[in-house]
Amino acid sequence: MLSDMVPTGFHGAELADIQFGDEVLVIGIGPVGLMSVAGANMRGASRIIAVGTRPNCVAAAKGYGATEFVSYKDGSIEDQVLEMTNGKGVDKVIIAGGTVETFESAVKSLKPGGKIGSVNYLGSGTYVNIPRVEWGVGMGHKMINGGLMPGGRLRMEKLGALVASGRLDVSPLSTHVFEGWDYVPQALQLMKDKPADLIKPVVKFAD
Repeated sequence: MLSDMVPTGFHGAELADIQFGDEVLVIGIGPVGLMSVAGANMRGASRIIAVGTRPNCVAAAKGYGATEFVSYKDGSIEDQVLEMTNGKGVDKVIIAGGTVETFESAVKSLKPGGKIGSVNYLGSGTYVNIPRVEWGVGMGHKMINGGLMPGGRLRMEKLGALVASGRLDVSPLSTHVFEGWDYVPQALQLMKDKPADLIKPVVKFAD
């Protein structure tokens, strides 16, 4: 977790440059999105609106600091966010899920001068569409940052310190825990099938 989900989610918060008091939208609350919620909370966000519907992910997101939730099943993300913010939008957006179309919702949900941090892998689609008017016709100072998470020993040590000190609890991510080598194929199959109650499988090995 400290080599993948945690640093990727936290990097979303870094790319979005979340500051104290920011209102933040996190799109996608899978494992990486949940860590984006945790990272936004640790960086001092005053309000965290999370996009997701799976009950176990919603429960975990609440534990990590999400204050409100949006379901794509209830309409467009941006319409719901703008209604929740009295038409103003949010200060920052972290994209941790979705498709190339997700960028459009992110830009429309963002205040002028806001920033988007994307850690979502876009495996399909030809173009990322940025709506002209909602981008301020190029004058809105809406910034989009995307990138691969940084790694290295120092970063791993700092993330480990957060877990060791109790500031970050990664146990809610482990929804399916197995013991022994025999369960590796079953755990891998879960990652492929992605059942609704899965966040991440963990296989424990005896010393």
